[in-house]
Amino acid sequence: MRILVLGFTGYLGGHVAGQLRAQPGVRLSVGGRSPGAPATGGPAGRTGRAGPVPELVADLATVRPDRLAAGLAALAPDAVINCAGAVAGDPVRLAEVNARGPAVLCAALREAAPGARLVHLGSAAEYGPGAPGEPVTEDAPTRPVAPYGATKLAGTVAVTTSGLDAVVLRVGNPVGAGAPAGGLPGGLALRLRRAGDGPDAVLRTGDLSAYRDFVDARDVARAAVLAATATGPLPSVLNVGGGGAVPVRELVHGLARAAGFRGRIEEAGGDRDSARSAGVSWQCSDITAAHRALGWTPRYGLADSLADLWAATGPTGPAGTAGGAGAPDAAGAAGAGSPAASGLVAEGT
Repeated sequence: MRILVLGFTGYLGGHVAGQLRAQPGVRLSVGGRSPGAPATGGPAGRTGRAGPVPELVADLATVRPDRLAAGLAALAPDAVINCAGAVAGDPVRLAEVNARGPAVLCAALREAAPGARLVHLGSAAEYGPGAPGEPVTEDAPTRPVAPYGATKLAGTVAVTTSGLDAVVLRVGNPVGAGAPAGGLPGGLALRLRRAGDGPDAVLRTGDLSAYRDFVDARDVARAAVLAATATGPLPSVLNVGGGGAVPVRELVHGLARAAGFRGRIEEAGGDRDSARSAGVSWQCSDITAAHRALGWTPRYGLADSLADLWAATGPTGPAGTAGGAGAPDAAGAAGAGSPAASGLVAEGT
C-alpha cells in the first residue's frame, strides 16, 4: 500500500511517518514545503537527524492545483495523510494554510488520484467552547471563537464536501516528543531546562485553570495510520482525544515533576489566554466513534506523554523547535489554545 504523508517534517507528521515506516506492507512517501527539509518533529526530532528527502515538494498555501495534481499522479498514492497546517500567524496566513491548503489538496486528488483515501488532521478548536461535563460528539455544533479554529473548520468543510474517500480526525491537544516550543508543553519543557533544578528557581505562568483534552502524539499517529489503512468507508469526521478533560495546571505540575523541578510555580490570575484559546475554558471530545470505526482507544496517559516529551527534550530546547508551531508543516492539529509570547498560559499545543 502506497501512503503519502504531507507535513512530515512537523510535530504530528513526524510521528505519523515514524509509525508508517514500521508498518508491514506500506510503501511510505513524504511531502514537504522544500527539498531536503530536515525532519524536526516526532521521533526523528529526538536525535536531530535529517529525515528522508521529500518525494513531493509543495507548499499547500501557494501551490497551483494542476502542479500538485502532477506530483500526486507521479506518486499514485493509495492514501494521503495530511498533517500540514499552521497553528500561529495572522488570519491571512492561517487561512492560506488551513483553509486553502486542504481545498487545493482535494482538488488535486480528484484529478490525479480520485480513489485514494484522504486522512486530514483537523482540530478540536473547530468546536469552540464546551460545556463542563459534556464531551462533544462529532455532530455537535461547530462554533470556533478565533481565526485558528475557524480556518481549521473551513479546511474540514473542504475535505468533507470533496466527494473523496476522506475522513477528518479532529485532534484534541497533543502532547509528546517533538512538541513545538511555541505551544505550552514544548515551551514549558524549554523553560524548565533553562530554570534548572535548584530550590530557588521560579516558573511563572498564566492562568492554568482551563480544562483540555490532552492526547499523546503517538496515539494521534496510530489513529491516522488506522484511518489510512482501514477497509471500507469511514465516517467523515472522527474525534481523536484523550477522552477526558484535564486541568492545564495538572499538565504543568506533571511536567515539572518529570523534570525534577524543585523550584516554585507561580500562577498568575486574570485573562491571559492566547487568541486561539480565548473564551474556551473547558474542552473534551467524545471518542466513542473512533473506537467503533477504527478500533482505536488511547494507549498512553498524560504522565506517559510528559515523560516522553521530557526525555526527548535536549539542553537547547524541545526537539522540533525548528519546525515549531508557526511553521505550516507543524501539524495543523493543535487544540484550543497557544501560549502568549510573554509566558505560559492555558492552551493546546
